[in-house]
Amino acid sequence: MTDFAPLWYQSQDGLDLFARQYPGKAPPHLLCMHGLTRNSADFEGLVDQLEGRYPVLAVDQRGRGQSAWDPEPARYQVPVYAEDMFTLLERQGITSTVLIGTSMGGLIALQMLAMRPDLVKGIVLNDIGAVIEADGLARIQGYMGKPPAPVTTWEQAARQTRAVNGLAFPDYTDEDWLRFARRLYRENDAGHPVIAFDPAIAPAPASGEVQAVDMWAFYDSLPDIPLLIIRGALSDLLSAECVAGMVRRKRRAAAVTIPNRGHAPALDEPEAVSAIAEFLAGL
Repeated sequence: MTDFAPLWYQSQDGLDLFARQYPGKAPPHLLCMHGLTRNSADFEGLVDQLEGRYPVLAVDQRGRGQSAWDPEPARYQVPVYAEDMFTLLERQGITSTVLIGTSMGGLIALQMLAMRPDLVKGIVLNDIGAVIEADGLARIQGYMGKPPAPVTTWEQAARQTRAVNGLAFPDYTDEDWLRFARRLYRENDAGHPVIAFDPAIAPAPASGEVQAVDMWAFYDSLPDIPLLIIRGALSDLLSAECVAGMVRRKRRAAAVTIPNRGHAPALDEPEAVSAIAEFLAGL
């Protein structure tokens, strides 16, 4: 695993936030942003595959990983995360960056583009797009509404991780699930694995039928910059039809589908690594 330097910084509202800083040979700088319940460890595989070609910041959004939990859960929202990212980039003196966002991280990337297009050189969206499908939202609400049962061993944590994510990675081995769990959990003072996010990061599931979220108007309003859309072939959150529409509507957009992956690809798959490497080289 590629070594990183721990980077601590403070948000505008006073939270201590964490990021992993990986060295690289030359720009562009990459800012990697994880999904709803995840953290900076999600990008270990991608960073290893890029072999130090680019400097990388992989972040723990507030309430995840090593970043502080927000005492005001109402601040767990995309515009606030975007402001945190601007604070990080300013602290590091970065004035041009490529954003790589998985799921929620992709929504943050689009928000950042809308707010500060001057900073964004390109975007990689991982299994998120202009329409968020109802089936995927319902699945996420289902597990977010049920806090995971306490576990005492990493094997139990791995089984719990598989129960939630098994549909997305049907070919994962026991070793893969254990590695996945070690990215998603941390050890408490007793040495037991505990989930590494604040349970308050998502609101309580709404009653009634879950509806798809249509963001076409927002997507159409964004500048036409280099955009790579990655979709898991088994995804229930991003449809192939949505991806095709996104590519049609933006002249500089391209897409790749990762076989045998649901929501969301890990980005260490050969097809994902190849597409991202080609995209970055093209910039």
